[in-house]
Amino acid sequence: MAFAVAGQAYADLPPLTVSGNRVLSGGEAKSFAGNSFFWSNTGWEQEKMYNAEVVKWLKDDWKSTIVRAALGADEDGSYMEDPQGNVARIETVVEAAIANDIYVIIDFHSHHAEDKKSEAIAFFERMASQYGHHNNVIYEVYNEPLSISWSNVIKPYAEDVISAIRAIDPDNLIIVGTPTWSQDVDVASRDPIMGTNIAYTLHFYAGTHGQYLRDKAQTALNNGVALMVTEWGAVNADGDGAVAEANTNAWLAFLKQNKISHLNWAVSDKEEGSSIIKNGVNPRGQWSASDLTASGQFVKNIISNWGTTIGDDDGDDGTPDDGAVLCEHIVTSSWSGGFQGVIRITNNGTSTINGWHVNWSYSDGTQILTSWNANLSGSGNYSASNLSWNGVITPSQSVEFGLVGQGGGQASAVTGDVCDQ
Repeated sequence: MAFAVAGQAYADLPPLTVSGNRVLSGGEAKSFAGNSFFWSNTGWEQEKMYNAEVVKWLKDDWKSTIVRAALGADEDGSYMEDPQGNVARIETVVEAAIANDIYVIIDFHSHHAEDKKSEAIAFFERMASQYGHHNNVIYEVYNEPLSISWSNVIKPYAEDVISAIRAIDPDNLIIVGTPTWSQDVDVASRDPIMGTNIAYTLHFYAGTHGQYLRDKAQTALNNGVALMVTEWGAVNADGDGAVAEANTNAWLAFLKQNKISHLNWAVSDKEEGSSIIKNGVNPRGQWSASDLTASGQFVKNIISNWGTTIGDDDGDDGTPDDGAVLCEHIVTSSWSGGFQGVIRITNNGTSTINGWHVNWSYSDGTQILTSWNANLSGSGNYSASNLSWNGVITPSQSVEFGLVGQGGGQASAVTGDVCDQ
């Protein structure tokens, strides 16, 4: 099916639905990667980024499959003060995403949305009326609540806003913010909202948030709710600082393994670490590598190599459609109390693999001491993902990464998104 809008035919993307703790695209669990725009507030100097050219550039050059339009609902110049200007910016990004056949989150970007419920309802009723017939559109009803009660404050607010949306749009995906800057997903998972196609917001900044927050996310998944990382940064939680590569890679391995979609903060030239372009760079795309910040270069590499496509042309997360991929744990040498080996991924299919993530475990208590040529995480149960330079495996080629372990190396089968099982 396609929709004709203002003389332009738009594809009907696969619908996003929630099944258990997964968000499905056309019935298949997929993890999409993309970008979040900065606050839309008038006078904050990032309004210039809200244009169709940037959306198209992110889709074409960064291979982004999802973007997020952040309606500024707090502080000066917000939706409360300038509804017309802010809504116009949101509409520009949403319509550009629809025109470019990618998903788009419409975000009520606030830390105090419970105090603005009537305004939030009016905004989402407008968005649902205008765009609810497009599968592209996702509603994020509360960006980042502060340290307030889930059951007594956030959940009742969300239920009222969801009810207003569902009266107009009965099925598009809705995402709900969680306490403590959308970190307490475990708390929300213990008292979930009743309804269909509802997921919960998880935010992280790799310079600040580590394994403890991944543990909270795992608890939420174990409790059966679906998550989406609508905002993450490779820097500190204040939006500044240097790129935390190791912890970012640990986060990305977790997201890949659990098929959680994610959007990087932020499409901005503000002079802070999380901005993807340098101050003063062309706000309409066409960016060279030198136009990008350190975070921008790092994040572009992640998004452009994530490997998930929209639709069902090549399976999920870069998996060839014929599934003919052999994943092996091979011991190349051993000695008393230890071994050296490799994990080898061989593409016997006819389609190129774009990004890989594998898992395995040891039945004899083996512990990995060191590894190379992959991002490794875990202890006992291990996961690994590609580096920037070895994620692409063309037909008839192999990629392998090395291991040194303490123990006998009695490994389970190697599994993962690309592996033929």
